[in-house]
Amino acid sequence: MQVIENCSASLSNYEVLNLLQKVEPNEKMNNLATITYLASKYLEDTPCIKQNPEKIRKFLQEIGSFNLTKCEKLTLLNLCPTTPLEIQLIIEDSEDRLSDDDVEAVLQIIANLREDEQQDTKQT
Repeated sequence: MQVIENCSASLSNYEVLNLLQKVEPNEKMNNLATITYLASKYLEDTPCIKQNPEKIRKFLQEIGSFNLTKCEKLTLLNLCPTTPLEIQLIIEDSEDRLSDDDVEAVLQIIANLREDEQQDTKQT
């Protein structure tokens, strides 16, 4: 295999799931079909299933006011933590970089991102 264009970017789970859903099964690539299926099934059980480009855009705008790295923002988007402890595990030196109020604000932003998911869970 030859790399034609060397371009790397970090993708959110939502973007990966979108790409995997567009992959067409091919008899010659049986292993690829298996990996695609398993990865899709895994991602369907994560918060990304309820995300959309508008929610992600809004999340990134709101989270932009905090001094977080791109990797930390992506991890927050992918994992959607619900407790201050999870925030501490995701954000390096969070005790020094974020106040308790900041952590609560981040959790509220994430709660807004997960809003539809939580409403669906309550209805079932």
